[in-house]
Amino acid sequence: MNSVDQYRNYLLELKETIDQLPIELIEATVEQIHLARINHRQIFVMGNGGSATTASHFACDLGKNTVMAGAPRLRVQALNDNMAFFSACANDYGYETVFAEQLANFLQPDDVVLAISASGNSANVLKAIQLARSCGAFTIGWSGYQGGKLAKLVDLSLVIPSDSIEQIEDIHLMVAHMVTVALRKTAQNGFLINTGRQFHTLVPN
Repeated sequence: MNSVDQYRNYLLELKETIDQLPIELIEATVEQIHLARINHRQIFVMGNGGSATTASHFACDLGKNTVMAGAPRLRVQALNDNMAFFSACANDYGYETVFAEQLANFLQPDDVVLAISASGNSANVLKAIQLARSCGAFTIGWSGYQGGKLAKLVDLSLVIPSDSIEQIEDIHLMVAHMVTVALRKTAQNGFLINTGRQFHTLVPN
C-alpha cells in the first residue's frame, strides 16, 4: 500500500463509521442538555488524554458558541481543566478519584454528566458516573469499541462503532460540534423541545 492509499483508506473507514452513527442518540443528547439549559441545571464533561481535550473543547463550545440573547446560558465545565484540584486529588486520594471528587462539590439532582472515554473502561470516569447516578444526575457516555463498562452504566450511551482509537476520537469531536450547532439552532428557534411526552415552545424573553 502506498502512502496515498493509506490516507484514502483512513478517510474511507471514517466515512463508513460516520454513516453508522445513531443520529437519534445524538438528538437525545441535545434534548437532555437543552433541558438542563432551560431548567438552569449544570453540565459536567470529562475525559482522559485525547478525550480530555475533547471535553475541554466541548465545554468551551457549549459555554460560548450557544449564547443567545434572551436564552439562559449553559452552565458547563470540564472536570479535567482544574489541574490544581485534579492533581491534588490524584496525589492524595488516587487517580481514580479526580472526577468524582470535583462532582461531589457541585453536583445537584437533574444535572447532566457527560463522560468521554474511547475504551469505556477508565476507572476515574466510571467512579464519577457512579457518583452522578447516586445523586440523581442524568448520565451520558461517549465511547468506542464495544462501549466498555461505561455503556452499561449510563442513562444514555453513544458508542462509536470502530476499533480505531484515532477515528473514535475524531468522531467524538465531530459529535460535540453537531450537538453545539443543534443547541444553538434550538435557541434561535425559540426553544422547541421534546420532553418525551409532548412538545413545548418556550419563547425567549
